[in-house]
Amino acid sequence: MPRTRRPRTLIAPLAAALLIAGLASCTEATSGTAPVAIAVDAAANRHPISPLIYGINFGNTATLRDLRVPINRSGGNSASAYNWRLDARNAGKDWYFESVGVSTTDINDQFGDRFVTLTQAGGATPIVTIPMLGRVAKLGPQRQSLASFSIARYGPQPNHDVDGLTDAGNGMAMGDVPITGNDPNDATVPDDAQNEQARVAALVAQFGSANAGGVRYYAMDNEPSLWHEVHRDVHPTGAHAREVADKVVTYSRAVKAADPHAKVLAPEEWGWAGYFHSGFDQQNAAAHGYDHAPDRENETQGMDYVPWLLSQWKAAGHPVDVFSLHFYPQGGEYADGNGANASPDANELALRRNRSTRDLWDPHYTDPTWINSVVALIPLMRHWVDTYYYPGTPIALTEYNWGGETLMSGATAQADLLGIFGREGLDIATRWGTIDASMPVYKAIKLYRNYDGKGGAFGATSVAANVPDPDTVAAFAALRSDHALTLVVVNKQLDHSAETAISIAHFAANGVAQSWQLANNQLARGQDVNYTHGMLHATLPPQSVTLFVLSGAAS
Repeated sequence: MPRTRRPRTLIAPLAAALLIAGLASCTEATSGTAPVAIAVDAAANRHPISPLIYGINFGNTATLRDLRVPINRSGGNSASAYNWRLDARNAGKDWYFESVGVSTTDINDQFGDRFVTLTQAGGATPIVTIPMLGRVAKLGPQRQSLASFSIARYGPQPNHDVDGLTDAGNGMAMGDVPITGNDPNDATVPDDAQNEQARVAALVAQFGSANAGGVRYYAMDNEPSLWHEVHRDVHPTGAHAREVADKVVTYSRAVKAADPHAKVLAPEEWGWAGYFHSGFDQQNAAAHGYDHAPDRENETQGMDYVPWLLSQWKAAGHPVDVFSLHFYPQGGEYADGNGANASPDANELALRRNRSTRDLWDPHYTDPTWINSVVALIPLMRHWVDTYYYPGTPIALTEYNWGGETLMSGATAQADLLGIFGREGLDIATRWGTIDASMPVYKAIKLYRNYDGKGGAFGATSVAANVPDPDTVAAFAALRSDHALTLVVVNKQLDHSAETAISIAHFAANGVAQSWQLANNQLARGQDVNYTHGMLHATLPPQSVTLFVLSGAAS
């Protein structure tokens, strides 16, 4: 889980009318180049789009309502050490390994029964994370914050919390040597499956069971193969494959003992290395490489880590109901141009951001970062559950983020992602990061879910929409229950308009298409566009997302 960053102030946008002036019927590109040919076929590649792909993490009630978000996750690093009895969390490496009481006034509160209440008030379904770490936060007698690496106890440390608990160090001795042998009782207490079962029972008592309006989804911890980094104060040794496999079974049974109708998500792993190697092997590889990975040789018998987990869970019955992973692009996209891996060229980063969405689906795209491999993540996840677990098991990305929250390149990437999720058949997705209505990415989601403020949305049945180059212009189409055909077209080009020629098959050949467009951080109604003989022509501004709504029955 990358640390959540606060949004920056936006530069005042241009008037909405100017932004959408370029959306008009025409037949000739202003640049003199041939138009982008988009082929939509309302009878091809039909399949349902899961509404749960439009989820977020720790959204507040107002955001959930405005975006018509269907599912809201409580997760992240702090969730691994959340003490439900004390309403306290340990932030781990994210914030000086401090155990702190949870704020009850934060509108983005993601803990306790308050999270369930605010989520349901927003019309969404909650995902609650169940700790499996084995230890959870504790507080002082007056609910004081506590430090796992107290400077008073463990000596000077090169970095500490200058804004809050100043005794809390970063767990490194002078010279950047990790402090070892700390007492885990300093800031945490033991936790087990029975205690978490009691938590689920308390939620059932308050909200009802999963089939009666209560919490339906429970995620099994958060990125367990990184416990040795994020929570090294209590789990300094990387988690073995067997530890994670067995804990998921144990904690899943505890959850279902309290609520037999609940659905369990696992393994919630962090990314590419965490799909193939256990935490123990990742930790060992930092010093010795992966040539002789101990867990791969001794526990998984040569199998990749996540497929092995699935095989173990199948052997144990059916403890996992949703196969869930996390994924973040590794070329600096999430960092908005900041950080060691980010490009100094903002334009190059924006192009990379919109190109790397191919990691989710394209079997011909090799990730150019340290991954250096074809990812094609959604098909890979489907292959893994169909091969090693139960075919047809739902698959989920419960954390993803392509960065650029305050940039139009972030909005075009977000629109691309939502289209990909629906086209490729993902079952659940929850975007990581706090968002608000000032952000382009927020408006990209709104374009799909509530573009007119009255519940207008992208369709629920995916149909074919083919483009010549998805790195330049991407398109996604779907049918709605009111027989409308909805088409999202994403112009990823940074400074060039896209002249489009959209052919429409197996739908009304003539008509008028409503248009809604996000450009220059303004989401507004555009000009209606006439289409005749199954052809629609429109010029789309640089870095824009346009939704066309065509009324009429599919033929």
